[in-house]
Amino acid sequence: MATPVGFFTDTTLCIGCKACEVACKEWNQLPDNPIQFRDSYDNTGQLDQRNFRHVRFVEQATSNPDKPIAWSMMSDVCKHCANASCLEVCPTDAIIRTEFDTVYIQQDVCNGCRDCIAACPYGVIGFDSQSGTAKKCTFCYDRLQNNKMPACAQACPTQSIKFGNLADLRKMAADRVQALQAQGVTQARIYGDTEYGGLHAFFLLTDKPEAYALPNAESAVLPGRNDVPGYLAVAVTSVLAAIGGLVAFRRRGERA
Repeated sequence: MATPVGFFTDTTLCIGCKACEVACKEWNQLPDNPIQFRDSYDNTGQLDQRNFRHVRFVEQATSNPDKPIAWSMMSDVCKHCANASCLEVCPTDAIIRTEFDTVYIQQDVCNGCRDCIAACPYGVIGFDSQSGTAKKCTFCYDRLQNNKMPACAQACPTQSIKFGNLADLRKMAADRVQALQAQGVTQARIYGDTEYGGLHAFFLLTDKPEAYALPNAESAVLPGRNDVPGYLAVAVTSVLAAIGGLVAFRRRGERA
């Protein structure tokens, strides 16, 4: 197995340029988002089958009366959890852990049951109605296999998104938090050290996780296994396939 890799996203360096979103869409050939007017700079809305990267714009209150509101940006992505509930509930074993210790959905094995969508605590998986499969960030698996950096990290102009050896990134993150706290940024913290067994995409935050639409440590509990609908879908598909095969066999017999 290759060395486990990860993303360390430092939200204090994100400028909201969306270069990561554009690079991700271009590399993965994801469709454009429908035009929709929102009450913020966020024109993506959420992570789903057409958005593997999503730059969140977070409003934060300040103690400065001249500037009561400040913006904090965060480039969000699938967390590739160590304890991945999507992988746990998948009835067809379409979701696997790669040699890089990332979580990957095999499109040719996915049956479209959507159990993974219901199980994901971060809501990162979407359903592609055209392919009939679930989709999410692949960690640019094809690029990793060719010793290339994921497209989003390569495109980030401020190095807010850092890619590399997971252990090295965790050390880098700890040092960064220590430096920020020494500068008076007392709210600086790492999200993803322990949640769901440790995340392969973890974040430096300067506010509570809820401000970034992330579950806090108390609510970060692995969802229970609930794959009955998935197994039912597999069973129905198998029965229909068997019936179809039997009908085709009888028709061939009648023509003979």
